[in-house]
This record gives sequence, structure tokens and C-alpha cells, in this order.
Amino acid sequence: MTRRGYILSCFIFLMFSMSNISHSQVEWIVGGRLGLSIASAGGSTSAGLQIGPVGEVLFQKQMAIGTEFNINTQSGTPVEWADYFKYYFLVRGSKIKPYANGGFSLWFFTGGPYFALRFGGGANFPIAKNLYVPADIQLGPVFVTGTTVFYLALTSGIRYDIP
Repeated sequence: MTRRGYILSCFIFLMFSMSNISHSQVEWIVGGRLGLSIASAGGSTSAGLQIGPVGEVLFQKQMAIGTEFNINTQSGTPVEWADYFKYYFLVRGSKIKPYANGGFSLWFFTGGPYFALRFGGGANFPIAKNLYVPADIQLGPVFVTGTTVFYLALTSGIRYDIP
């Protein structure tokens, strides 16, 4: 194959792949979360309440990219801004939507913004058309200067799929 043919083939392939993505149905999911957050570092542990808004863009029915802004009630009032990729598992014959997710976050509390990794999962339970109650667990390390804080959140809340 000549160089011109190779370039033309790559261009056509890219055009078709981008057209499928741009024509795929995209859904927005909005809601909030509320639950228990636990932080552990240096031999001490503190528990508090976590509350915040949630937003996701769902594409190809099983994958989503989301963001959260969570406020915690531990000492120093840590605030988390999290971004993540979420994968929804299909369960035949069930309206429950289990998922797993992973991503990163920035934590803002005394001493500066800190980088963190977060992983977790859960399930969305339908209560009405396009309305869900999630059961969610998130955990991961927060890399604070001089030490590492381990974070765990057990939350629920409300989610609404905007059609």
C-alpha cells in the first residue's frame, strides 16, 4: 500500500469512528450524595458527614465520566473535588444498575490542595422513572505532605437521569 493510500485509509477510519461517537446517545445524570466519611492517618481516625452534588455524562449506555464536589465535616472541613470514569454492568432482567469506578480527586484543607486516587463501586436502585437511589462506597489514598491519609466513604443520595 502506498503512503497516500495508508493516509487515506487512516483518515476514513477516523471519520467513521468519530461519527459513531458523535451520533451515540448521551445522557446526563445529576444528583447529590450524603453519607459517612472516614479518614485515617498517623494512627488516628476521624469520622464525619459527607454531602455534595454529583454530575455524570453517560455514553454508550455503560460508560460515564463524572464529577463530584463533596464537603466533609471532619476537623478542618475537608472539601473534595473528584473526577472519575464509571462503568455500569448490565444485568439481564434487572433494573438495578451496578457499577465500578476509578479516578482522582483534589482535597482542599489546611496546608493546601492534595492529590488523591479514588476507587469504588455500588449500585443504583430505581424508585421511579429516571430516578435512582444509589448505595456507594469510595476509598483511596490522599497524598498529604509528609504522610498519606486513607479515605473511605459510605454514601447514598439521589440520581436523576435527564432524558
